[in-house]
Amino acid sequence: MNVQLFLLPGALALAMAMNAAGDPMVYPETKRIDHVDTYHGAAVPDPYRWLEDDVRTSPEVADWVQRENEVTFAHLTSLPKRAAIEMRLTELWDYERYTAPFKAGGRYYYSKNNGLQNQPVIYVQETLDAEPQALIDPNTWSADGTVALGGMAFSDDGRYVAYGVAEAGSDWNTWRIMEIATRTVLPDAIKWVKYSAPTWSQDSSGLFYGRFPEPEAGAAFQSLTFNQKIYMHRPGTEQAADTLVYEQPDHPDWGFDITATEDGRYLVLSISVGTDERYWIKYSDMMGDAGFVDLIGNFEYDYSYCGNDGATFYFRTNNGAPRGRLIAIDLAHPEPASWRELIPETADTLRSVNLVGDRFIAAYLRDAKTHVAIHGLDGAPLRTLDLPGIGTAGGFSGKRTDTETFYLFSSYATPPSIYRYEMESGASTLLHQAEVDFQPEDYAVEQVFYTSLDGTRVPMFITARKDLKRDGSAPVLLYGYGGFNIPVTPAFFSNAITWMELGGAYAVANLRGGGEYGEAWHQGGTKLKKQNVFDDFIAAAEYLIANRYCTSKTLAIQGGSNGGLLVGAVMTQRPDLYAVALPAVGVMDMLRFHQFTAGRFWVDDYGSADSAEEFPALHAYSPYHNLKEGVRYPATLVTTADTDDRVVPGHSFKFAAALQRAQADPERPVLIRIETRAGHGAGKPTSKRIAEVADQYAFARYHMGLDRE
Repeated sequence: MNVQLFLLPGALALAMAMNAAGDPMVYPETKRIDHVDTYHGAAVPDPYRWLEDDVRTSPEVADWVQRENEVTFAHLTSLPKRAAIEMRLTELWDYERYTAPFKAGGRYYYSKNNGLQNQPVIYVQETLDAEPQALIDPNTWSADGTVALGGMAFSDDGRYVAYGVAEAGSDWNTWRIMEIATRTVLPDAIKWVKYSAPTWSQDSSGLFYGRFPEPEAGAAFQSLTFNQKIYMHRPGTEQAADTLVYEQPDHPDWGFDITATEDGRYLVLSISVGTDERYWIKYSDMMGDAGFVDLIGNFEYDYSYCGNDGATFYFRTNNGAPRGRLIAIDLAHPEPASWRELIPETADTLRSVNLVGDRFIAAYLRDAKTHVAIHGLDGAPLRTLDLPGIGTAGGFSGKRTDTETFYLFSSYATPPSIYRYEMESGASTLLHQAEVDFQPEDYAVEQVFYTSLDGTRVPMFITARKDLKRDGSAPVLLYGYGGFNIPVTPAFFSNAITWMELGGAYAVANLRGGGEYGEAWHQGGTKLKKQNVFDDFIAAAEYLIANRYCTSKTLAIQGGSNGGLLVGAVMTQRPDLYAVALPAVGVMDMLRFHQFTAGRFWVDDYGSADSAEEFPALHAYSPYHNLKEGVRYPATLVTTADTDDRVVPGHSFKFAAALQRAQADPERPVLIRIETRAGHGAGKPTSKRIAEVADQYAFARYHMGLDRE
C-alpha cells in the first residue's frame, strides 16, 4: 500500500520497525501539543489531549484514525498465517449457539445463532415440543449487522415484548414494543435509555423504565449521564405523554433500576451511586397512593432483590456476609433487627438466588467454578445440582408457579449444553448440546494456585491439548480482568480452541478486584489497592514461565475494558515479561476517565484524580502516563472502536500514540486497530468479531517468532 506517511521528529527507531514483508514500517505523524494539567501541585503533561476529540466531529482525529488504520491493516493483512487463522476461526464459530430457554406469558423463548449470523435471533415456542418461530431477527435491521438487540422485557399476560435497539455498539437504546400474537411492532419509540431494563405492570397496561434527558446535539457520544428518571409508558402512545414516576433532582448522580414483583402489587426501586453494588432500596405499593417508601435507606451494602411472598421481600446481601447470604424482610417490620436469615453465608461465594417453583436456586462460585444448591422457602437445604465438571452454569430463571427451569453449562474445552431442570424431582434432562468441529477429549482444563507478591493465593485456569509439551516452547495467551466485582469463570470460546489447536495454552487468572471470592476479594483490588491486581497478573505470568509452560518470548497477554487497563499497566511495569500485548478498549488515562460517559461510575473501583489521597496511586500506574521513551516494550496491538461510548476511544488513541513514540525495539511494532461502527463489544457482529480475533492471533504468533512462512 503506497501511502505517504510522516515521522515524528527524532523518532528514527520507529521508522525502522519492520513489517511482515521485511520492509520498514513507518508510523503516521502524531502531533504533540504543549498541554500540562496540575493535580494537587503536580504538573502532568498531556501531549495527546487533542486525540480525545470525537472522531465524528473532528476532521483532525478522523484523519489520524484513517492513517493509523492504513498502517495497521497493511501489516495485519501481510501476516503469512492470518488468512488460515481466520478460516479456522470461522469453522469453529460455525455451530448453532443457543441460550437457555425461559418462560414468559405462557410461552418459551430462547435465542439462537445458526453459526455465522451477525446477530442471534429470538425464537418463541408455545410448548417445548412445538415448532420454534422467529420472533425478533436483528439481522434484518441493518445490512452490516451493526444494529443489535439491547435487551427484552416480556409482559406477564403474554401480550407484549419490549425490546431495545442499539446501533453501532452504543450503550444508548431505543426501546420498541411488539404485540406478540400478531408480530405487530407498535409505533412507540422510547429513547435515551441506557444502563437499565424496563419492567411491565402485571396487566401490561404500563411499561416502567429509566431514561436520561436528551443530550445536546452532537454530545450523545461522550457526554456524562446525569438526572436519570423513572417513567411509565402506555403502549400505543407517544413518549412525550409518559408519566413521571420517580426522580431525585437533588441527587443527579443517582441511578435507578425498577422491577415489578411477580404478584404485580409492588414496584421495587434499586438506587445506586456507582459501580459498587451498594443500594438504597425503595418500594411502592401499586394498590395505594403513598408513592415510594424507604425499605433500606443507605448505600452501605448490596441488596439484590430475589422475589417476594406477599409483603415479605427476599434479598441476597453482603451485609454481615462478605460472601453473601439470603435474607427476608417483612414490609410491616423492616427494621434490621426483624430481618430473617434464610440461607447463611458459606465458604463459597453466593452470586445469585432465583425463586422458582417455591424453591430458592442458589448459584455459588467455589474457587471460580459454579456450584448450585436448592433450598426450600424456609431456607432449608434440599439438594445440590450435579454439574458435568469444572465449568460455568447459568440461567435458572422462572416464577414461583413454575415446575421447571433451564440452564446452560460450558467450560473452556466443553461446548455449551442446555438442560431442563425439574424443580420437584431435581432431575436434569439434556435438551441440546453444541456440535463444534473439534475433539473435546483431546483437551484438559486444570486449575492451579499461585502466590502473588504479598503472599495471596490466586487461582488460574490453564487449558491446552493433553499432549502439550512443558518445555517452555508453547505459545501461551494469558487473559485477565480483575475489577468491578466481576468474576471470570470457565466458559467455552471458539477463539481459545483455535489458539490451542495451533499448539498454544490458554490461561485465565482470577485476579483480585473480581467477584470470585466475595466482597473482600473485590475490595482487595480497588482504589489504593489496585496495584494488587497488577501484582496478581504479573505473578501469573511468572508462574507460567517458572513452570515451563512458556518463556517470556512466547507469552502474550490479553484483556479488554478494565482488562485493557490491566494489560496497559503490567506492560509498563514489567515490559520484559511478555512478547506481545493485546489491550482492547482499555481505560488508559486514569486521571481523566471520569470526565467521559460512564466513567464517573468507575470512581467506586478506581478512585479519582480529584482526590489528593487517590491521585498519587492513579498516577503511579496510569498506562498512558507511565510510558517511558527508550524502553523495549512488547509488540502491541491496541484495539478499540470509533463509536465506543463506554470507554471512549481517546484512551486507546492517546496510549497508542505515546507508545509508538516510546518503543525502543524496531522489531516489536506498536499498532492500533480501530473498528468502525462498533462500540465497546456488546452487539458486535460475528463477522467483525472473527476478523478482529484473527488479527490479534496472527499478530501475536508472528511476533513470538512463529508462523513466519
